[in-house]
Amino acid sequence: MNCRFAVILLLFLAGCATPREHPVAQAPLAALLPADALLVGEQHDAAEHHRLERALVETLAARGQLAALVLEMADAGQSTASLTRGADEADVRTALAWNDAAWPWLSYGPAVMAAVRAGVPVLGGNLPRERMRAVMADAQLDTRLAPAALQAQQQAIRDGHCGLLPESQIAPMTRIQIARDIRMAHALERARLPGKTVVLLAGGGHVLRDRGVPVHLAPDVSARVLLLQAGSAPQAAPAVVLSEVDFETLDERTVRKLFVGATRATMKLAIVASARVSASWTRSKQAQASCSIRS
Repeated sequence: MNCRFAVILLLFLAGCATPREHPVAQAPLAALLPADALLVGEQHDAAEHHRLERALVETLAARGQLAALVLEMADAGQSTASLTRGADEADVRTALAWNDAAWPWLSYGPAVMAAVRAGVPVLGGNLPRERMRAVMADAQLDTRLAPAALQAQQQAIRDGHCGLLPESQIAPMTRIQIARDIRMAHALERARLPGKTVVLLAGGGHVLRDRGVPVHLAPDVSARVLLLQAGSAPQAAPAVVLSEVDFETLDERTVRKLFVGATRATMKLAIVASARVSASWTRSKQAQASCSIRS
C-alpha cells in the first residue's frame, strides 16, 4: 500500500485565491495525483474544513477525476447512485439516511451536493449501528492492528471519553473504531475507477496511517492522506499536517518553500517527521517557519 503524506499536499492548498474560491480550488492537483484514494481527515466542527472539502470535491469533479465520495457520516449500504444530477437535497438525504442530529447537513451538504450535481456517487462508509453489538464482542478485531497501534487506539478511546469510560468498555469500543475503519477501507476499494480518485471524508482519527483506514486498504491501493487541523480559537488559522514526509533531509530551502505555501493559503503548517528527518533539520530556527516537529 502506498499511503503517505507528501510535500505536494501543502502545494495543493497553496496559491492565490480569488474572492470566491478557496486556495484548494487553484491548486496543482496533478502534482498530488494519480492516486486511487484520497483520505481527508477533518475536525468535525471546523467550518473551514467543510469549505475545503467542498472545494476539493468540486475541483476533482470538474476535472473528471472524482470516482466517488465516501463518507464516515453515512452508513455502508447507503448511496446516491440511483439519483440523477438534478436530485434535490431531500432526496439525497433520504438516499443516505442522513442523521442531521449527528452530522449537520449545513456542514456536509455542500460537498455532498457538489458530487451529486457532477453525477458522482456518494457512498456511506461507516459501520451500521445494528452491527455494533456483534463487533464489540469480536475479539478477532484486536488482531487487525499491530500491538503498539492497538494500544494507541485504546488510549485514544480513553482520552476521547475524558477518562470516564469504564475500563471494561475500552476493548469493545476500540473494536467499533477498528470495524468502522475496515468498512471505510472496503468502500474505498469497491469504488475505485481507473484513472480517477475516490475521496473519503472522515474524522482525523480514522485516517491515521498507523491505525486508521490506511492499515486496512489492500496492498494494491495507492492512497494519499490529508489530515486537517483547526486552530484553538475561532479566529485561528486552519492547519495542514504533513506526516511521514519522505525527505532525505529537511533543509532551510525546503522549510522555506513549505512556509511560503502555507502563508499564501493562510494556513498553519505542522510537520510530523521521523527521527532521521528531525535530526537533519539543523537550521530550524533560522528558517522562521511556523512548523512543529514531533518524532
